[in-house]
Amino acid sequence: MLPIHHMVDRAPRPVAPFSHAVEADGWVFVTGQMPTDPNAPDAPLPEGIAAQTVRVMENLELVLAGVELGLENVTFVRVYLTEFKRDYQTMNETYRGFFPEGQLPGRTCVGVSGLAVDALVEIDLIARRP
Repeated sequence: MLPIHHMVDRAPRPVAPFSHAVEADGWVFVTGQMPTDPNAPDAPLPEGIAAQTVRVMENLELVLAGVELGLENVTFVRVYLTEFKRDYQTMNETYRGFFPEGQLPGRTCVGVSGLAVDALVEIDLIARRP
């Protein structure tokens, strides 16, 4: 079975050549989302790691909704931070609020030297269809 490539109309405009999500055998791999506004893609990014984390998580929710899934279907998340030491704790506090207590997906978080559009955070994820 060939993968299904999803582009979601309501999701943010891609900042590079990619599909918003690719699905294979019930697994859905969502491309890393940036803190861009899907309704104003050229607008300045939100200020600070908390606001950028919220925007990224909301963008991930848009992509998931576009393939008829939600955060409850997420099995694994990868977080990329440009200012790891400074932003790790605040990002965690903000991120945690998107998931019910006791239902956090597996996760990796790494510090990186830079991200597209000069973002402070990028998050990608893997979800599974029921």
